[in-house]
Amino acid sequence: MLRMLPLTATTTAETAIETIAEVTGNDNLKPGVIEKYLKELPDKAFALLVQAVLAIIILVIMWQVIKVIANIVEKSLLKTKIEDATAKFLAKVVRVSLEILLVFSLAAAFGMDTASIVALLGSAGVAIGLAIQGTLSDFAGGILILLSRPFRVGDYIIVGSTGVEGTVTEISLINTRMLTADFRRVVIPNGSLASATITNNNGNTMRILDTMVGISYGADIDKARAVAEKVMDANEYISDKYEKSVYVDALADSSVNLRIRGWVKPENYLKAKWSMNEAVKKAFDKEGVEIPFPQIDVHMR
Repeated sequence: MLRMLPLTATTTAETAIETIAEVTGNDNLKPGVIEKYLKELPDKAFALLVQAVLAIIILVIMWQVIKVIANIVEKSLLKTKIEDATAKFLAKVVRVSLEILLVFSLAAAFGMDTASIVALLGSAGVAIGLAIQGTLSDFAGGILILLSRPFRVGDYIIVGSTGVEGTVTEISLINTRMLTADFRRVVIPNGSLASATITNNNGNTMRILDTMVGISYGADIDKARAVAEKVMDANEYISDKYEKSVYVDALADSSVNLRIRGWVKPENYLKAKWSMNEAVKKAFDKEGVEIPFPQIDVHMR
């Protein structure tokens, strides 16, 4: 009758050694080394498991601590009356930097080669940067706008020579959103916006309205000036507290150009401009002041 021997660590190690020798065909294996490794394997696995659990616990706790620190930074920046978007961006930079530092610290604690990880991330960053270089340009432009603050949310701006103008409603890292006077929403990439000439009309409480109109060389300039001044006095958007003027701006090829100038609030600029153009045309027609158009006199001999 066969008697079952109890299975011990020694018999398990010997069996494992015999199996390895049979598979590899090597009878010269040192049993002592492999037996020692197999005996220490459970203890090493347990120690590794304990380290992994501790690392996860530390990661979760420190992640929450970093989140609290980022919130404190954001609230502190908001108290300094900095732009909301700028405060959120700087708080995000602090949070991401601390999270990356935490991950690298844990990796170093486990004995990982952080230099290799940095090199790998650098290579991946170059590849990604080449793929999305347009977006990165907009991102860099957004950072410049948030730091230099050429305009803020609520400002009425004119973008370079594009003719786009309106009230800024949102400034993000990638683009800026504007609302035009006719209630169209315009989205402008920050890359092109950062390099454009920006006219911010919210620096002062009032803005000059220039209306240019041409009259014929045979028209009475004094009469045209009186009609234009009367039109300005009747316009509801032009302020009576500031100087109003009508003067000859240029002697053009086909007309004498009059510049009509008054002061309006920035938010009423376009309404004043449109109403003045219409009112001046109607008034000149009614008073017989001729508004010429380009023409050529041809003499036949």
